[in-house]
Amino acid sequence: MRETLQQLTSAAGQCASTAVWSLPDDHLVSALHAVHDAQQMLTAAQLHLIREIDGRNLPITQEASSTAVWLRGRLHVSIQTARRMVELARIVDQRPVLDAALSTAAINIEQAHILAKTITDLAGQVPTDVVDLAEKTLVDQHTDWEPAILKKITARILTHLAPDIAEDADRRAAEQEEKKAQQTRGFTLTNTGDGRYRLTGWLDTEAAATINAALDPLCKPDERTATQRRADALVEVCRLALHTEQLPANGGDRPQIVVTVPYDLLHHQLGDGQLDTGERLTAEQVRRLACDAHIIPMVLGGDGQILDVGQSRRLFTGPLRRALVARDGGCAFPGCDRPPRWCDAHHITAWTTGGTTALHNGVLLCGYHHRLIHHREWEVRLGADGRPEFIPPHYVDTERKPRRNLYHRRT
Repeated sequence: MRETLQQLTSAAGQCASTAVWSLPDDHLVSALHAVHDAQQMLTAAQLHLIREIDGRNLPITQEASSTAVWLRGRLHVSIQTARRMVELARIVDQRPVLDAALSTAAINIEQAHILAKTITDLAGQVPTDVVDLAEKTLVDQHTDWEPAILKKITARILTHLAPDIAEDADRRAAEQEEKKAQQTRGFTLTNTGDGRYRLTGWLDTEAAATINAALDPLCKPDERTATQRRADALVEVCRLALHTEQLPANGGDRPQIVVTVPYDLLHHQLGDGQLDTGERLTAEQVRRLACDAHIIPMVLGGDGQILDVGQSRRLFTGPLRRALVARDGGCAFPGCDRPPRWCDAHHITAWTTGGTTALHNGVLLCGYHHRLIHHREWEVRLGADGRPEFIPPHYVDTERKPRRNLYHRRT
């Protein structure tokens, strides 16, 4: 096999380096089909190799945590692609009809993934002979369809082959889909580092319908693209929610956007600002937010230190909590990256022993580190610049050198 692959690599290199501009139209098209078919056959060969490597546990013996992780490092593909390769390799190994179809280029790799998923799903719902019949029928009769249509065909295959059990299988499949949707639901908002955020996530059908119902009235066609309209609509819905009285309190205060700008600029005009999460805003963005907002002045000292706004009450709420957020930026414990919304305000000197609820006696701590401060030997104090620093116990550092959180630094 090694010699054959060497010859194959050499032939592929020659094809890749050959100029195609001189080929007649019919030769150009036939060459495209030939290359495509060869790719599918080679993909089948690759899956056979992956399955054998996986079966021998070679990745584990080479200190990889899984075959997918090993493939990612070897082939320089994403972990998602590697996992799909391993999964398909295992399915193809157990389904000779599907394997033969891919090995002869009767189907392509996209179709193989669709058929493999269909066969796997059916295997948990219907008898083996029905699964085998579905596999053969799909491969023999429906591989001329592109993936989008093939998906629709596979969704109805059981109705055509076994209508007597299709209704019950569809019901159980729908229940499984609903359960999976609930278990895998999620939403992430990722900072890409270039002034943009990427939204990704999964919703079930009901949740998606709710969101569409809220966004659609705000997506009327205009000069914006459809995706731009939906992005703007999502922001507008959230903005409307912030204006209601229905949202729960967040750290003792109603949800709001807090922007900090240097004190001197307030005498002239609003300049570049900074959110309580640390991201910067342009002067135009600050002015736009200030146009429809309750302006909350937060006076800073010359070195950016927040001036004391002590309060004679137990809870850190309102302007006092906003001052803590602006100073600490999140959990102030060294090495913690928890954002402000996950944090409690901790009294450095306990309220029960006479400590005041004031900026000089408060620090933001996430739940984990709040418990640690109360139950371990760590000490917290404010440094000369008014920022929190933590003194570790002897068993962590015999010299007990003060430590600070560097994740939330603003300057």
